[in-house]
Amino acid sequence: MPPQDVKQAASTRAAPPPTGQSPIGAPPQRPASAESEATTVVATRAGRLGLLAACGVVLLEAVWLVAALPGAALVSDLGALLVAGWAAVVCLGVAHRHPAALRRFWVLLAATMALAALGRALWTVQRLVGDELPHTPLIGAVFTAGILTGTAALLCSLSAPRTAVGRARTLLDGVIVGLALVPIGWVLVFRNVAAADLADPVRTLGLLYPMLDLMQLTILVAVAGPARPLWRPMTIIAASLATRALADAAYVSLAARGDYFSGHPIDVCWPISYLLIAAATRYPPPQECPDAEETAEPPLQPWWRVALPYLPVGGAIVAVMLARQPSGQTPKLIFVVMMTLLAALALRQGLAANENLWLAARLRRLAYTDQLTGLPNRLMFNRRLRRALRDDGPVAVLLLDLDGFKQVNDRFGHATGDTLLTGLAARMQAAVDGDGTIARLGGDEFAVLVERGRPVPPERLAERLLDALQPSDGEEDVGVHPSASIGIAEYGPQHASHTDLLRDADIAMYAAKAAGKSAYRTCTPALRESAVSRAELIADLRRAVDEEQLHLEYQPIVDLAGGAVRSAEALVRWRHPRLGVLPPARFLPLAEETGLILPIDRWVIHEACRAAATWRDRAPQATVAVNIAAAHLRRPDLIATVTAATAAAGLAPRALTLELTESALIEGSEAVLDRLRQLRELGIRIAIDDFGTGYSSLSYLHRIPATELKIDRSFVARLDSDDDRAYATVEMVTRLAGAFDLSVVAEGVETERQHAAVAAIGCPRGQGYLYGRPDRAAAVGQNRA
Repeated sequence: MPPQDVKQAASTRAAPPPTGQSPIGAPPQRPASAESEATTVVATRAGRLGLLAACGVVLLEAVWLVAALPGAALVSDLGALLVAGWAAVVCLGVAHRHPAALRRFWVLLAATMALAALGRALWTVQRLVGDELPHTPLIGAVFTAGILTGTAALLCSLSAPRTAVGRARTLLDGVIVGLALVPIGWVLVFRNVAAADLADPVRTLGLLYPMLDLMQLTILVAVAGPARPLWRPMTIIAASLATRALADAAYVSLAARGDYFSGHPIDVCWPISYLLIAAATRYPPPQECPDAEETAEPPLQPWWRVALPYLPVGGAIVAVMLARQPSGQTPKLIFVVMMTLLAALALRQGLAANENLWLAARLRRLAYTDQLTGLPNRLMFNRRLRRALRDDGPVAVLLLDLDGFKQVNDRFGHATGDTLLTGLAARMQAAVDGDGTIARLGGDEFAVLVERGRPVPPERLAERLLDALQPSDGEEDVGVHPSASIGIAEYGPQHASHTDLLRDADIAMYAAKAAGKSAYRTCTPALRESAVSRAELIADLRRAVDEEQLHLEYQPIVDLAGGAVRSAEALVRWRHPRLGVLPPARFLPLAEETGLILPIDRWVIHEACRAAATWRDRAPQATVAVNIAAAHLRRPDLIATVTAATAAAGLAPRALTLELTESALIEGSEAVLDRLRQLRELGIRIAIDDFGTGYSSLSYLHRIPATELKIDRSFVARLDSDDDRAYATVEMVTRLAGAFDLSVVAEGVETERQHAAVAAIGCPRGQGYLYGRPDRAAAVGQNRA
């Protein structure tokens, strides 16, 4: 096989077929029409027949060359020409069957195979006119063009680097490995060849052909992507390149000894390599095609991939030492190759240094920038805050927390929440407008740093932020418009560090929330003292359950018709060792904020069930009602907690009523509603507490598996003042409950007039101070008539 043919063989190195491609002749996964399906069937049959024909040509050539039959050289040329031409047609067919993003790879590969066929045709013509090993510039140019298109095909595959620097680095990796092979091959092949023979360019330049093979094989390994699943056509194409590399190495060895002739059995290896490339197009595409976002973030490379271009360099240096002639001089070809290798290594190191600088800049951005909003993150904000405090200038911090943002995530999902958060961040940044530094600290919490002489007062900046968060006319940001609570802290002598300043801003922010949200507050000594007391109370509350500081009191629920007390509501109290007995309003909100409400709820359920079990000895129909926090309602272990409590107390499940606020039920997910249905199936009763104070009550009433409505005390209280609307509201709720087959309890009955009103309306049961205040000794079984 002539050297140019080996060069042409090297030029046919193919990149892995792009992911997402279908095999040549294979039907698309979703045919657009009957016509396209018929075309696919025809293409499938044609592809199979073509593959069988190509295999027959290769087999015939192999038998002909091994048997040394007459005309072996011509058979060798024609066999390679036919298979290379057919492979070009196959690759072009695949290019026309796939999207534009995949077309370039297959077009370049088809061009490579077409140039291989053209080069072989020119070679055959030149050989037939009498030149046994023709080396014309035209043939060399054709083979060189094939090398370029083959390499370009590899670098255009979907798994190849997306950036110009990445492609240049991959190309240099292949060049370095290929150049390092030249001195090694020289020592192994040409060391004992006479100097006169080395003057023949066929012998000396032939050493470059395996170099080109190894270069393209290295590029294939690099672009295959070690972090991605191996697609089978990649293996087939790698086998093609390996076959060609072995053939070129054998050709060089034979040519160096003068044993090569046209029609040698080694010639069959080149059409085999063409056949493998064409066969690779018949495999189905991978299940998932990497998109631009995935390829833009390259995976981490294993150590061998990083070391790949440098591993053979050591062998090349040793080979140079061994390749020196008796005169002590290094052969000119080896000298030129080593200089080129050093230049390639220097360029490769330059690219690596450039990438390192880019990665360092990117790591800095990742470390100090919030990836969702593009704002500075907590780390950057703290750095700037510490630097501002070191400058001893006036510094103020605005801590901002979005109100109601959690409901957006719960109702619409985190993707919608992220979209809303990005938009709100942009609006807040525009509102700050260079008068401060805004950062996202995490979640729905933001902060603004005001420094350098405070161009605007912090309070004015807070007003601008609140205005920016107000929805404009006709705007609907997913149906929920979070407002914000803003806390302001100005640096003073009481702040020893930036953490103290942030603590004060946090204190003021919670004060803004307590003031009704969508507001701002500035931290004052009174707020700071209140926060300290609050923190101490939370610490005491953590010990309250373990140290048995909690106890239950029971308020009777009366049957209005006869005055019998058959049920009571369990109300938790806290005997604080220093502050005395604290009502629920004093500590339950803190418990809900800190998550302590969960162990408190569990304790209350168990204690109430034990108490109800003792009532049923004197009143078999007695029941107990227990309030459940919204946080507990969302936990899957609620059912286990309730069943364990009733079982431990020996209480029938129907004797326990769980009271849940209307807002907690309305905001509940399908999982919460399903959990309530399971409780109802067990016999547990469900009461909707404070009914009428939430929203969308009627739309949810048919979904919630409730058994009871408790009319909010605010409606009952207005019955004393002859409020017709209040009377109508209580009457409407009572009738509505009857329509849904629900029992009704009127809460907050404190006067005889209220009692008479609710009884006249037809409300069956009542609860309030008129019938009894909460007491540790339950009045269940008594009569309050």
